[in-house]
Amino acid sequence: MLHTVRTAIFPVAGLGTRFLPATKATPKELLPVLDTPLIQYAIDEARDAGIERMVFVSHPSKSAIERHVMDDAALRSQLKARGKVDIAAVLEENAFCHENDDVRFVMQSEPLGLGHAVLCAREHALTGAVAVILPDDLIIGQNCLAEMIEAYEQGNGGHMVASMRVPLDETSKYGILSVANEAGRMLHAKCMVEKPAPQDAPSCHAVVGRYVLDANVFERLQTQVPGAGGEIQLTDAIAKDASALGLAGFSFSGRRFDCGSKAGMLRATLHLASQDPECAAVLEEFSGIVQPRAAA
Repeated sequence: MLHTVRTAIFPVAGLGTRFLPATKATPKELLPVLDTPLIQYAIDEARDAGIERMVFVSHPSKSAIERHVMDDAALRSQLKARGKVDIAAVLEENAFCHENDDVRFVMQSEPLGLGHAVLCAREHALTGAVAVILPDDLIIGQNCLAEMIEAYEQGNGGHMVASMRVPLDETSKYGILSVANEAGRMLHAKCMVEKPAPQDAPSCHAVVGRYVLDANVFERLQTQVPGAGGEIQLTDAIAKDASALGLAGFSFSGRRFDCGSKAGMLRATLHLASQDPECAAVLEEFSGIVQPRAAA
C-alpha cells in the first residue's frame, strides 16, 4: 500500500540548552535513553511507519547527528577486525546509506522556531501530507506515527496532532486543543491555543511531538508572522488552517516521555531499565533511596 504520508521531518537544530553542559559538544538528540540515542528511537518509529523519505533539519554545529544517522563503513570494518561482529551488525542495521535510503539534511542556521524548521524542509518533501517528529518527545509502546497515519488515511485529511490528557495546572506547558467533539480516538478540534493559563484552557487535551500535516502547511508557514518569542510557530500555522482544512487530535496508545527535560529523561531511562533484566539489581539497590526535600 502506498501511504499518503511519505515524508518525515525531524527538527533537530535546537541547541539543547536545558542539558548544558552535556550538550555543548553532544547534540541532545544523541543523548542516550539507557543505551539508545533519542534520534534512533525517532528514526525507528518513522521506518516502521513506512516513511519513504526522512528530512533532518539540523544546525551546522551538529554534524555529529549526520555521522550517527549515516553508515560508517570504516568503523564497522574496524569493529569486525577486533571481533566485535555483533556490534558492527547493529550499527549497519540502524544506519542509513546513501545508495539505498532516501535521507536528506538541510541546515537551519538561525533559531527561528519550529515552524521555520519545518519550512526549511519544504523543497525536500514528497507530494502529499508530511509527518513531523520531535525526537525529544519519546513515545514508547505502540508506534505512535503508524497509528496516526492509519487514522489519517481513513479520515478527510487536514492537520492531525498527537494528543494526550494533562492535568489542568500543566496546560500552560503545551498547545491545547479546543475540542468540538470526540469520535473514538479522534478529537475534532475547533482550534488550538498555545500554552494557555489553566483558567483559560479550553480543555486538557495537550499536543505533543507528532504531527501529520497537510502539505498546505508550507504555504501557511511561508507567510507566517513571528509569534511567541519572535519565532515562526508551527502551532500558529496549524491553528490558522483549522477552520478551512480541519484539525484533529489523536489519542495515541503509547506512553510519552518529555526527554527535553532532565526529569523526563530520567523517567524514560528508569522505565526502560525496569524492562531490562541486566538493570534489575541496580534498580533494587537504589529502590529504597529517597532524596530529602530541600528546606522551604
